Amino acid sequence: MRTNIVLDDDLIRKAFSVSKAKTKKELVHEALRELVNLRKRKDLTELAGSIQFLKGYDHKKLRKTKR
Repeated sequence: MRTNIVLDDDLIRKAFSVSKAKTKKELVHEALRELVNLRKRKDLTELAGSIQFLKGYDHKKLRKTKR
């Protein structure tokens, strides 16, 4: 979709400094992907109290086996 927008020059400079994008188009696409991914993530605080661990579950033992 083609559209014209006015972008904040200072914000664009800052965004380019933390991105590998070469063009404004790439930069905007990257920013939109980041926004979508961020908003789709489940807030972990919403899960508080809803996860039931199995009896005898040892999270420390699991950590040792992953190394």
